[in-house]
This record gives sequence, structure tokens and C-alpha cells, in this order.
Amino acid sequence: MSNKEKVAVVVTSIGKPNKVLSRLASESTKNKWEFLLLGDLDSPSDFNLKGCDFYSLERQLASEFKFAQQCPTRHYARKNIGYLLAIKNKASIIIETDDDNMPREEFWQDRTRKQNVITASNMGWINAYSYFTEANIWPRGFPLDSILGNQLDWDSLEISQVDCPIQQGLADGNPDVDAIYRLTLPLPQYFRKDRRLALAQGSWCPFNSQNTTWWFDAYPLLYLPAYCSFRMTDIWRSFIAQAIAWVNGWSVLFHEPTVWQDRNHHNLMKDFSQEIDGYLKNREICKTLAKLKLEPGTDKLMDNMRTCYKSLVNLSVIAPEELNLLEAWLSDLESLA
Repeated sequence: MSNKEKVAVVVTSIGKPNKVLSRLASESTKNKWEFLLLGDLDSPSDFNLKGCDFYSLERQLASEFKFAQQCPTRHYARKNIGYLLAIKNKASIIIETDDDNMPREEFWQDRTRKQNVITASNMGWINAYSYFTEANIWPRGFPLDSILGNQLDWDSLEISQVDCPIQQGLADGNPDVDAIYRLTLPLPQYFRKDRRLALAQGSWCPFNSQNTTWWFDAYPLLYLPAYCSFRMTDIWRSFIAQAIAWVNGWSVLFHEPTVWQDRNHHNLMKDFSQEIDGYLKNREICKTLAKLKLEPGTDKLMDNMRTCYKSLVNLSVIAPEELNLLEAWLSDLESLA
């Protein structure tokens, strides 16, 4: 990431300014990054935070974006509007996080798209978290029947030069795990800071929307579906992104924690109920995506997105209404090209 890169941080929140948002605002200003915050129906009407470009629901609806008019309210998928605004403002890198992830000093350091790192290829399901800690912990969306599966030792993996336009930063404290973990196993947890792992062709692992960096070429893959389980929207996005990334020779990087998560209050049984589709279907989803005939090239990303989402509608994991919303997103992207 050079000084010429224009960086935008995108967050959704319905809360008042808190310590995390204040830190994001002040440090973004210091680093000359744009900080876009997307609200919703329940956002404070008087929200005001210096260094933060806040988009109330009314301001979102006043935009020229078709997606803003069609996206359901009270939904995390409204974060897509923030991506569109960042793209409109010519951001060459988008970093997304959440309002309960306190950025550390490392969060503000330069990011590098091409990496010379340990790379996992054609390993099937791979628990990326397991290479960053000795604890029995797995990312939200990881198939439960693979948690105790054997994986190659770190020392047996090889270093490769890889292109990673999508990079998942880990989170210490209260990391992104599923409700089953939270109901049965200990927190907080902490990850190693001396490792990075790239997942290449044929190595599946869910990644989230909580501390994730995207380079320009991969922007169409940012799309968060709205007509599915709230707890699966970013997870299913990650599977689609991986399938399309691989056909372009891209890898997905998992790297050291750069945020500390002090998680907002959740009803864990409600989370569990919203994760059931993932527990039962994530393996089938990726098996389906792996069989699709996707085309290489950044000019093919949008058609590949259509192909992937149609396949998930056919699997009945995403409602058919998603296809119209996806078209609105793709149309908005084309208008910004």
C-alpha cells in the first residue's frame, strides 16, 4: 500500500458514537483515510462524530444508487451502500470493520497485496484459525464435521508468491466464532502475530466482514446478500469470493490480529438459530460453487457473480429476490466504472 493509495474504512452501526467509532474517526483523519459510517432506521437522529462521514437512512435513500432504494432496512447488507460510496469516491482500497472492533496500531499500517507467505493449496476445508493458536477454535461458518479433522503441520506447508486482493485480519479477545463455540468453549482467545497464511485454489475457509481489506480488482465480490440468514451473509459472500478469486489466480490471505473485539451484546440462542443453515449447508454450498464454470478476468467478475448467486438460489439457501438486488448492485457498479 503506497502513499498514492486512497483508503476508505466502511462500517455499519445503529449506535451512538462509542470508543471504537471515535478511534476510527480520529485515526482515519490522521492517516488521511475516508471513514464512511452507514446507519439504519434505529440510528440516532442526531448522530455526529468529527472525522466520520455518516450516512443516515435518509441520506442513503437520497443517493443515486439503485441498490439503496431496494435493499431491506434493518439489515447488515446496507453496508453495500458504503462500499459503493467508497468506490464513487475513488478509493483504491476498502477496509471494512465493525463498531465493536477496536483498531490497534497495526490496523493503520500499510497493507501489501502481493505476499510471499505460507500457502495452502487443494487442501479442502482448512481451519485457518488453527495455524494461529493452539486452542481448539474455528471461524464462524466452518463445517462442524471438519473441526476435529487432521490438517497439515505448519512446517510442512510451503512458501509461495501469491496475489491476495482480499485479506482477512484476525481479532483478539472475542473473535469471530459461531454460537456453538460461544455456548460451550472459553473466551477470550488470542492469536499469534508472527504468521500469515494464504488460501489458494481448493482450500476453503470462511472469512468475515469484521476486519477485511479489499483491493480495487476484487470490489464486485464485496457484495453482501440480504435475502438470507443474517449470520451467514458475509460467510456465503466469502465462499463466492473464494470460488471467483481462484479462477483469477488470486488467494485469500489470513493475517495477524490488528483489532481487539469487545463484542456487542448478542442473544446466543438467536445467533445459533440463524446459523443453522450454515451448519447444515455450507459444505454443499462450496461443493456446488466448485463445480460451476466460471470465467477468468476482471471483466467476467459480474457474470460470475450472477452464476454463483443463481446456484445458491437453486439450492434454496438464498431467496429468489436476491437476484434483483444483485442486479441493482451490479448496475450501480457499472455506473461508477
